[in-house]
Amino acid sequence: MARWKNWSGRHEALPEALHFVRSKEDAMALVDKARDEGRGIRVAGSGHSHSPLVVSADWIVDISGLAGIIEIDHPEKTAWIYAGTPIYSLGRSLHDAGLALHNQGDIDRQTVAGACATGTHGTGRNLKNLSSAVRAVEVITGSGQLVRCSAESQPELFSVARLGLGGAGIITQLQLQLRDSYQLQENGQDMVFAELFEQIPELAERHDRFEFFWHPQTDQATVKRIDETTGLPEYPVSVEGQRRAWNYEVLPSHRPHLHTEMEYSIPEDLGPACFAELREMIQADFKQVRWPVEYRTLAQDNIWLSTAFQRQTVTISIHEDVRLDESAYFAASERIFRRYQGRPHWGKVNYLKAVDFKSSYSHWQDWWRIRDQFDPDDVFINDYLGSIRS
Repeated sequence: MARWKNWSGRHEALPEALHFVRSKEDAMALVDKARDEGRGIRVAGSGHSHSPLVVSADWIVDISGLAGIIEIDHPEKTAWIYAGTPIYSLGRSLHDAGLALHNQGDIDRQTVAGACATGTHGTGRNLKNLSSAVRAVEVITGSGQLVRCSAESQPELFSVARLGLGGAGIITQLQLQLRDSYQLQENGQDMVFAELFEQIPELAERHDRFEFFWHPQTDQATVKRIDETTGLPEYPVSVEGQRRAWNYEVLPSHRPHLHTEMEYSIPEDLGPACFAELREMIQADFKQVRWPVEYRTLAQDNIWLSTAFQRQTVTISIHEDVRLDESAYFAASERIFRRYQGRPHWGKVNYLKAVDFKSSYSHWQDWWRIRDQFDPDDVFINDYLGSIRS
């Protein structure tokens, strides 16, 4: 019997089949077969999502066999990359070509397609999520057709597929906008939260990348400031908070402890007030929480289902040990996030319904209308996507 589970072990599936795709031709034939037999397909990346996006009783497709850089356009600073390429393998390869991702999160285990499909991001108020770097997508739609789409060609499909929750089809390749390689200096320090709180807007404005982790048990915060530098890399690469090296050596961090996570994106001007209310609630009602609360910044974009759609954003993330019951803590936190116009990260826990998403995203119904045109038989809809469908 086939078995699949996500990184944390919280989501598990016993699908009819787990298919490892190593060619476009195989993927296209698989879609045709699924449609003809009335089966559903969900594509698994690295399994680093905390939401049930992959869980399916029908077929799960693993695209890790479609990995690597296909071609680089040096004058345009773009590259076509196979969808199953893990982010951690991109850094060195792009660097050897003199290029780099504009930004990335502090976990680099995800596949490129999975990270783009869920709007994964790093930090920096002038830096957008990874989906914003997508210039074109090659996707196998519900009809079994292989289509390349971009803002100039099949723009409606592109609007759905660049942050598509796996609902647009099997993405085989993406073209990413890159930049020249760059070096970063990371500086970390611990601060009393009351001191940090007054400086949040200034620090976010002053530094290329700013974030902090607030520790509920001590009311202290670990602050990280990362800026571009012309200084030479210092090897061996130092510990987190003291690194100076190339971008792909500084931005990712080791996060081995199994946990579950909720993250909400809040309008930038409401971020500090939202965090203050969340902190007060944790100190009053959830004194047992030991995992830190993370605060990052994110530039606005124009992607229909992006949590930063048309607004400057901060993101606030809460975590809990995967062995513990987080439901009461997460539900109470979500009520606060929603009062501050929060939008949940697509790859993390939320308890929202279709009506909530419809009120949060002005193009929610457009996204579904176009998605349905390219997958009228719902080959790429699982129980979770079906439950939030508008």
